[in-house]
Amino acid sequence: MFIYQIDNEVSLALPRPKIDAEAMFQLIDESRKELEMWLPWVSYTKAIADEEKFLYEVMRHFGTGYSLNLIILYENHPAGMISFNRFREMDQSAEIGYWLGTRFIGKGIMHRAVVGMCRIGFNDYKVNKIEIHAAVDNARSNHVAQKAGFRLDGSIRASELLPDGFHDGNIWTMLKDEWENRR
Repeated sequence: MFIYQIDNEVSLALPRPKIDAEAMFQLIDESRKELEMWLPWVSYTKAIADEEKFLYEVMRHFGTGYSLNLIILYENHPAGMISFNRFREMDQSAEIGYWLGTRFIGKGIMHRAVVGMCRIGFNDYKVNKIEIHAAVDNARSNHVAQKAGFRLDGSIRASELLPDGFHDGNIWTMLKDEWENRR
């Protein structure tokens, strides 16, 4: 297994579709009520086979350099996922997406995972800008971006189609020089 260790509790790992699909599906299923509000794909993940197919697809994307999806491990147990949803060569940027299982909320896991992804993005993938897009009313997601030191660039009206309709979206950014000069 390929693991990026963030600290003694949190690490990020490339998915192993056959091995990880069941645990990831169970995590999604037990967190379904909370996740469905913000992530439209949750309603389409109805069986372990759906998750396995998704994990194979993200590994294919990893192999082509399109995206990087990683399982968040907390004390070596799957806790959620974090990803660079896509890399844009024209402006050397990447967008982070993330979700966390309900039972893992409140432990600072996502903050640490985002910081780890920033290290990977700026150091290994040599991006100049990392973005986080979050529905304006998704308080937890916006808090993660703010706590990680991202700057709120602005809001876009009706930019996210969620199960209950369109929501305005915040765009948070971190530039490489800001990352290097923090603290």
